[in-house]
Amino acid sequence: MSKYPTSPATRRDFLKTSLGTAAAFAAAPGLLTAGSPNRKLNLAFIGVGGRGGGNLGTIAADPDVRVVALCDVNRQNLDRAAAAHPEARKYSDFRELYTRVDDIDGVVVSTAEHTHAYATLPALKAGKHVYCEKPLTHNIYESRIITQAAASANVATQMGTQIHGMPNYRRVVELIQSNAIGPVREVHVWVSRAWGLQSAEEAKAHGDIVHVTERPTEAMTPPDYLDWDLWLGPAPARPFHTVYFPGPKWYRWWDFGSGTMSDLGSHWNDLPFWALQLDAPKTIEAFGPQAHPELAPASMSARYEYGPRGEMPACTLTWYQGSHKPDIWQAGKIPQWANGCLFIGDDGMLLSDYGKHVLLPEEQFADFKRPAPFIPDSPGHHQEWLQACRTGSPTGSPFSYAGPLTEANHLGNVAYRVGKKLTWDHERMQAIDCPEADPFIKRTPRSGWELV
Repeated sequence: MSKYPTSPATRRDFLKTSLGTAAAFAAAPGLLTAGSPNRKLNLAFIGVGGRGGGNLGTIAADPDVRVVALCDVNRQNLDRAAAAHPEARKYSDFRELYTRVDDIDGVVVSTAEHTHAYATLPALKAGKHVYCEKPLTHNIYESRIITQAAASANVATQMGTQIHGMPNYRRVVELIQSNAIGPVREVHVWVSRAWGLQSAEEAKAHGDIVHVTERPTEAMTPPDYLDWDLWLGPAPARPFHTVYFPGPKWYRWWDFGSGTMSDLGSHWNDLPFWALQLDAPKTIEAFGPQAHPELAPASMSARYEYGPRGEMPACTLTWYQGSHKPDIWQAGKIPQWANGCLFIGDDGMLLSDYGKHVLLPEEQFADFKRPAPFIPDSPGHHQEWLQACRTGSPTGSPFSYAGPLTEANHLGNVAYRVGKKLTWDHERMQAIDCPEADPFIKRTPRSGWELV
């Protein structure tokens, strides 16, 4: 018997909600709507600075949205948001926000990564729609819990991966699923961002926002507008220091984030995950400098092996960040894009970034006729979620899709931190014969922050 809950989602359920084909739109299950499609949606916003402020500004611009509650541990952020929405209730602790949910239809979560699950789960259990920023959770166990809770709640969910809603990814998915380059057996994804553990010289060259190699021994006084204890939430207590705050400095610290692998992986691995209908990997192996107990690396890579999916063959996906790049890129055999996703098929290659893509070799595809678009364009990532809240229409990155994607990204970090190739038992949520991976799969939260 598994010591962790297992996911209720089958591969068929996953494909149905991935919106990989037009049929997925038709097949998507109805969601619990907020009532009449014409009435205002009452929304609560948890985290309203930075990315959260952007989400608030965009979503609240919809004339049929009413902001009823605002929450942030940073009083400056909270006061700024409240000035624009004076009728909204104000909170610094989202646990208090959830003591009154009778007038809330949905919740937008834009906190730091380590509190995503804790701000999201109460909303799902209360039957509220949820939009949560990426990555969906801080670890694999939390992803599984949130995926299960969303399935039980049957509400509109969306992970904040805005690129998923742009036309370019849709056209790439159509090409791959139309067999434009034949069966795909190999994918390479690379990003140039190099934030995390590295030398001072490397940090400067890579434009990192802070350089640190060890946990500070000295304590600093938190700014008077910040509730540091609430900011820590479920993470182990530690004194305030400016190497953690303001964001996104925190994302390199394992207690608060998962580095570039999970952050940008949410955007970049999204494309092959969608196009190739990936689910749980069979094995994962990572490469890079020796793992640090506190800090995520600036540069590393991870290789995933996936089994066959329907008519799609087994394939590998290799992730590279920072100074790591695919051999084919280093050899100059493809365009030298700083960031990219390269699909290698039996009959050619497809290279994509966020906004453009190209079939390779270009001369081979000079007369290629594209398939007619079969994935409907999105009205916009936020608007898509709002429509789902009102009508039960599908979203592009529901938690049934975003949860498995998040788990896969986290597995790259688990393999890196353990330092060995993992064979993954998805149902039991365990790395086979590797008990040392368990602490990286599920953490023990600080007292008072149990995920229940």
